[in-house]
Amino acid sequence: MKVISLNANGIRSAVRKGLLDWLSSYDPDVLCLQETKASESQLDEQTLNFAGYHQYYVSAEKKGYSGVAIWSKVEPDQVITKLGFDVADTEGRYIQCDFGDLSIVSLYLPSGSSGEARQALKYEFMEKYEVILSEQLQDGRDYIICGDWNIVHTQKDIKNWTSNQKSSGCLPEERAWLDKLMYKMGWVDAFRVLNQDAHEYSWWSYRGQARANNVGWRIDYQMVTPALKSAIQEVSIYREEKFSDHAPVCITYNRELASCMK
Repeated sequence: MKVISLNANGIRSAVRKGLLDWLSSYDPDVLCLQETKASESQLDEQTLNFAGYHQYYVSAEKKGYSGVAIWSKVEPDQVITKLGFDVADTEGRYIQCDFGDLSIVSLYLPSGSSGEARQALKYEFMEKYEVILSEQLQDGRDYIICGDWNIVHTQKDIKNWTSNQKSSGCLPEERAWLDKLMYKMGWVDAFRVLNQDAHEYSWWSYRGQARANNVGWRIDYQMVTPALKSAIQEVSIYREEKFSDHAPVCITYNRELASCMK
């Protein structure tokens, strides 16, 4: 089963930059998109009818902002679109598709880079979402949570470590939260199971020559429940084409995408 996570920074923009052609070649079973910046009604027929995928979207109340989506070859048993708190549910930051005993999520965790008010909202999201993550670990299901988490985890996940210690996304409190999720609660960073190399980034600023010089951050993850760790077969970050300021995070699992409806 191939699963891709991509912050598209506008799905219509990513499509214009060749996303659909690449997807035809890579042929994922599931595509998790973040920052779609469009409602389903704003997408063209080529996108909506692409390769027979079942497509599910959650948009922000604010037009042209945020938004998440999941495309799947298999129709899910159910689709969950709310976490139960404002910053998630009004800004289009969560969608979950259930397939048998497997849930796949597209998550877009807020950024705090625009100022203190947004950083406070980010911390609020983290606090409330942590409770849900704890419950999911106990509910007997397997989870793959794909998304832009807007936090680097360790020094090898960011090029300019020292100069970003006071930057949102690299704050000690944020990184400690990821430590807690992984080392105390048990969530697994799927990419790091097979690739421990430094300089493996998934986002680069549009400023200067950040991407050309690989001055990046790894803030896009597939977090999985412990039982899925042994199912991880291949991991990669696709950088050859530029669909966005983020790159697709691609993971292959030794797991079938099955639905109780089938």
